[in-house]
Amino acid sequence: MTKTNKRKQYILAAIIIFTILIISMFVYIVMPRGKAIEIVNLEELLAVVNDGDIICRLGDRLWSRVFKDLSIADKRFSHMGIIHINNGQITVIHAEGDTGHGRDYVNEAALEDFIKIARTVGIYRINGIEGTLISNIALEYLGIPFDWQFDMQDESKIYCTELLQIVLKRLGLEWELNTTYVKELGKEIIPLDAISNSDYFSEIYYIGSIYNVDTLNAF
Repeated sequence: MTKTNKRKQYILAAIIIFTILIISMFVYIVMPRGKAIEIVNLEELLAVVNDGDIICRLGDRLWSRVFKDLSIADKRFSHMGIIHINNGQITVIHAEGDTGHGRDYVNEAALEDFIKIARTVGIYRINGIEGTLISNIALEYLGIPFDWQFDMQDESKIYCTELLQIVLKRLGLEWELNTTYVKELGKEIIPLDAISNSDYFSEIYYIGSIYNVDTLNAF
């Protein structure tokens, strides 16, 4: 075998190994970390939600742990969406980064689907704002790609809490959601406790426990 052929074989082997590593890493990220804990009483939840409420959840994926740990004061949640009620149907408008299922954009999911992987669920209501105004604005952003750069200066792509910030800005409110600096990104982002730990929101409903939050750290 010539040196050229050997070199080609080495390059091919390196490409195959690299591809396997990338696929393995992707599978590790998107696979659930253990079995999701069944903690959501859907009928109880349906009885309390209003159009325009903010729903927060703690998911069971690896990135759920990453996102919840960006919060300082309240680490119960990793993702959020905006409740939309139309003709008795309750859906959630949210900017989702689920590349594994081709849903890395602002989409509208059934409430049952949104809470399917939840370990905790909280419902928050913006004080003094008509909920329908919130959900109607959020609907305008369906289909916008998920913002993996977490750049709040560019609204052509949106991450989950950024969607809510855009809605609040469109409503002309004088306050904004709190941000935290993430050194790895080199920028400010909006953590989930900007909602759950804010005086501008009222907690309407919560189900979960510290056990549900802590078990995510075990995987």
